[in-house]
Amino acid sequence: MDAKAGAQERFRKSEKELLDLSHRIHAHPELGFEEEKAATWLADELSDAGFDVKRNICDLPTAFSARAGNGPLHIAICAEYDCLPAIGHACGHNIIAAMAVGAGIAAAKVANDVGLTVSVIGTPAEEVGNASGKIILLERGAFAGMHAAMMVHPAPMEMLEAHLIAASIFDVYYTGKEAHSSAFPEMGINAADALTVAQTSIGLLRQHLRPTDRVHGIITHGGDAPNVVPAHTSAKYMVRAENIQELDDVRTKVHRCFEAGAIATGSKLEIRGGEKPYADVKYDHEISLIYKRNAEALGRKFPEMTPMMQRMAASTDMGNVSYAIPSIHPMIGINSFPAANHQPEFTAHCVTPDADKAVLDGGLAMAWTAIEMATNAPLCARLTKSSGARASA
Repeated sequence: MDAKAGAQERFRKSEKELLDLSHRIHAHPELGFEEEKAATWLADELSDAGFDVKRNICDLPTAFSARAGNGPLHIAICAEYDCLPAIGHACGHNIIAAMAVGAGIAAAKVANDVGLTVSVIGTPAEEVGNASGKIILLERGAFAGMHAAMMVHPAPMEMLEAHLIAASIFDVYYTGKEAHSSAFPEMGINAADALTVAQTSIGLLRQHLRPTDRVHGIITHGGDAPNVVPAHTSAKYMVRAENIQELDDVRTKVHRCFEAGAIATGSKLEIRGGEKPYADVKYDHEISLIYKRNAEALGRKFPEMTPMMQRMAASTDMGNVSYAIPSIHPMIGINSFPAANHQPEFTAHCVTPDADKAVLDGGLAMAWTAIEMATNAPLCARLTKSSGARASA
């Protein structure tokens, strides 16, 4: 029996448990850095499969590392499992988590035979947008010694190398002074006006942004009563750009818009967060093509990029991993269209038969990809050499 067949045989024995895992995580959504149930369930499943599991790694209570094999090529498979506020697993992280576990278990079965070390890394808080799980894990050495990383993400349709751009998220706070809105308004400093000035400035700024830049946000507090001049207002904003270099430029411009609100009204401004942004994803095209070939062998089809697919622009902290080690982040279709990621309708699609099929196909395709990487001598040489160079840079 060849290595791929051996991995597939092991994977098939875990299918029921993997689908149960996906459905359990979906039924118990947990926000970033609070994923206690999901992290425990994933770590337990991998421990039962014989992995050397380390929990609470890098001082993150819901992060873990599970390792098997001792081959010269060390591959990380990233698991995400946090949800979105109010709409649960509308990005399908339950599917991602189950796929990662399945891929790890299947690859581990033949790891020593093919010269592979496989680590499933539990990466919390992908949805938080700043100083997230993967960013902290990178900083604290969780990916040290690993030569490549991969994960597969659900979407309405298959995409091999989706458009994943840099992003920074931050909170804005204005402090003014209360006053009676009718009797003595001149005694107040209106923090809500500061936010209005800032949002107007951002609207005017859009003419001078690149077509690929994105700025979007919400007001999280606008005041307490209409007859009291608001002394405290706040907002949460997100800025995106094609790459991490362009992100710095647009973020500086947007910050100036918030500064304008403070100057115009006399309010005090505080901006919190945004100091650890998400990088754009740099794909390793050779590994992407290996994944594509294995996914197609399981019946997955990759359509031509449509204008809708080309204009998609999302962000992930997997981009930061891709700057550190060669990485892939393909999308796997769950036949949800017109429902798309971050919609409540997509949440419902993430436990359908199509979603379950994605768990099984994506997990096995990743395992097969890892096996091919380990048995491809030129690729192994490139990965081990390039990762060593990055580590010493």
